[in-house]
Amino acid sequence: MTLTSQRQAEADPRPQPVPASPGSGRFGAGPYPWVMAGAVAVSVCGASLSLNGVLRGWAWFLPVLTTVVVVSLTMALLRTFRAAPVLVAAGGLVSLAFILTFTFFRRDSIAGFLPSQATLDALGRYLRRAGETVLAESSPVAPNAGIVLVTCAALGLVVILVDALALPLGMPATSGLGLLAVLVVPAMIKPQSVGWLGFVVTAAGYLVILACSQWFAPDARTQADTARNPGQIRRATLTGAVALVATLLLQLVVPGFDQGTFPQGSRLNPWGTATGLNPMISLGNSLRTPTGEGRITYATNATTPLYLRSVTVDRFDGESWSPDDRNSSRRAGTGRMDVGHEILAPEQIRQVTVVNTGDFTSPYLPVPYAPESVNGLTGRWSWDPATLSIKGTDTNSRDQQYLVQSSVPKLTTELLDTSSAPVRGVPDEFIRPPSNVPEIVRTTAESVTANGRTAYAKAMAIQRFLRGPDFTYSLESPVQGGYDGNGLSVLADFLTQKSGYCIHFASAMAVMARLEGIPSRIAVGYAPGRLTGATVSVAGQGALPEFEVDARDAHAWPELYFQGLGWVPFEPTPSRGVVPPYAQDSSASGGASTNDQNNDGLVPSNGATATPAPAPVPLPLPGSGTADAGNQLAPVLYSAAGVLLLVLLAATPRLVRGGIRARRLRGTGAGRDRLAEPPLVWSELQDLATDYGVRPEPSETPRTFSARLRGSAAMSQRAGSSPDSGHGPDAGTVQAVTVLTDAYERHQYGRPAGRDGTRVGLPEEAAVEHIGQVQQELHRNAGLAGRLRADWLPPSVLSRWGAVAGWPFRVLARAALRVGHAASVLWRRTGSGLRRLREG
Repeated sequence: MTLTSQRQAEADPRPQPVPASPGSGRFGAGPYPWVMAGAVAVSVCGASLSLNGVLRGWAWFLPVLTTVVVVSLTMALLRTFRAAPVLVAAGGLVSLAFILTFTFFRRDSIAGFLPSQATLDALGRYLRRAGETVLAESSPVAPNAGIVLVTCAALGLVVILVDALALPLGMPATSGLGLLAVLVVPAMIKPQSVGWLGFVVTAAGYLVILACSQWFAPDARTQADTARNPGQIRRATLTGAVALVATLLLQLVVPGFDQGTFPQGSRLNPWGTATGLNPMISLGNSLRTPTGEGRITYATNATTPLYLRSVTVDRFDGESWSPDDRNSSRRAGTGRMDVGHEILAPEQIRQVTVVNTGDFTSPYLPVPYAPESVNGLTGRWSWDPATLSIKGTDTNSRDQQYLVQSSVPKLTTELLDTSSAPVRGVPDEFIRPPSNVPEIVRTTAESVTANGRTAYAKAMAIQRFLRGPDFTYSLESPVQGGYDGNGLSVLADFLTQKSGYCIHFASAMAVMARLEGIPSRIAVGYAPGRLTGATVSVAGQGALPEFEVDARDAHAWPELYFQGLGWVPFEPTPSRGVVPPYAQDSSASGGASTNDQNNDGLVPSNGATATPAPAPVPLPLPGSGTADAGNQLAPVLYSAAGVLLLVLLAATPRLVRGGIRARRLRGTGAGRDRLAEPPLVWSELQDLATDYGVRPEPSETPRTFSARLRGSAAMSQRAGSSPDSGHGPDAGTVQAVTVLTDAYERHQYGRPAGRDGTRVGLPEEAAVEHIGQVQQELHRNAGLAGRLRADWLPPSVLSRWGAVAGWPFRVLARAALRVGHAASVLWRRTGSGLRRLREG
């Protein structure tokens, strides 16, 4: 027959009620794991709805939904079979790997869902593609396979985090941190912030998580005190209303929020405004938020308007343009720079420019092309021989004042037209067109350049086509048409709509030039600015007129390579920038610019000083003003992943402790006859006491340890009271310890189980109830430090880890002692032998 406490039966002959809990005091049965899994899935999927606008369209949502549902249901199923919490979390990770493999790597896997070496190779390609998308695209980004894979993986990990906080860690309210990590991404990137739909669905799922933790009585092993009590619904409603009002009102005064109604119009911008030029040409959102920040001033002896180039982007994989920093080939110091290719022009134009960057902040330095030397910089800088872009090693461009000596060939239409020598010495990345060029791009390039005999004629034909009357400069058409970015699909849409901004025009000319065999790249920087009316004295140059550029002047333009002349800039964007004389059509007027506003106030071609001009209509620029969306996405994702990893690492001891307890208290048998093993239950009692400072002594009998535990300060009804203060443990706790002690003694020292099949043990429900009673008493009487240590750094677990971790050191120490002992013995014997030889 099963063992029950005789003392308990004598004290109360009525049957003891088992507390209502999911699965009768355990996670093993009942609707609890399934309802909670559904709540977690709804909340995470709701949070992912807010990513619409960060990712273009809705094609990405089905893989996300599948991933979240599979991971949630897998963990619910494992709980149905009474798996330990650690195994549930591990099962969630395995299911995440399987569903990601099935969704994205079916052809590169075993049986369609088991990862292989080919899967890992494909994963590397997808991650590189996702990284380039994050860095190079502005929101909404195209949902390519790489970025969708990263999104699904991140949300799958969020499911595991929310589940761990809500269930085995017993902190359902804290599970909102995982959901908040998802909502932060659109809150910082999308101009319309989170959006009401994603916020409402997320909040509903979160409330269901809290409701489940309250409606279902807690398992004793979760350490959660969430039982239902009168007035709970009223208090929960009041708390939710206060939280909602605080959410809507506090963001109006909290620094970092753009003004607007949360969650639809208030955008989180904790880093303030960025004043630097984003070298990744994510221009969309920044172009639509015009500001005059990031002011740079420069003085020059040039007689023609100057472009300040910050960085060159030359890598194009079909999805996006991006810079290739070529870190392995960069050269330190900027005192002497060389273009690296032969210049055969009969005349060189040498210029001196003094630049003051002010608040402009970027790792790249804005300079006129092509710099021969840059002096006066603070910090360490390096330059790329292939592009002459200058990048800080341990500093940035903020508050830098420096002098640039630059040299460019004096170009004419005749010189360019006769430069027909084959291209030599140019890296392949500047020449190679992408393999998946849309048909409209290829046919357009062929038709536009059909009558061009030389590379220059073809380049002029492309520029003339893009600057023609069919194309218009627009900051809104790309958004309305749904093609904000610079990939090939975006380029195809641009050629169809014939409306866009500078990155679309520059990208179109660069791609079409490569299709015609002309090396090309895109320069990102500033178009010529405005005179300030001041002058700057430069040694050997006298007083030079001062100019200014800011966020309104940011620009992107293509550069094409001609053998013997180097990289030559063109200007295909209508109403922006200045068309150089060698790139003007003969039918055009003598002015150098088609943008009258930008031409006002520039240095005239005859070298006379012009009068200051009023600032032009704000033409916003890339990366200035608000922080760039694509560039913000990377730190947000990495930070969220880092926080998730830290949370999981910090929770590891607690998860391990919960798994050990669940395994020890799990009974054998069926139905209500399930019996827990008294030795395992006794080990759990000893570890529980150890976690709260009452360590068992090796020489103690079970009864002695039980008496010491009941009389310890940890069992006092008031924290810190002595055992003799009269405040001992309550009767329920004393009875629980006594029952567990009696069960262990009877198992160890009593009559063994009979041959008729009777079993000796403790009912599983009773074991769970008594251990929970003892734990509540210890937890209630411990101080804050004691509770935190017992919950998050349980000594019973850490001591085992220390023993395992210290095993190699103990082995090495014993080996070292033995070697030392052998060496001393050998030394003594050698010494005695030498003495005998001397005496003999």
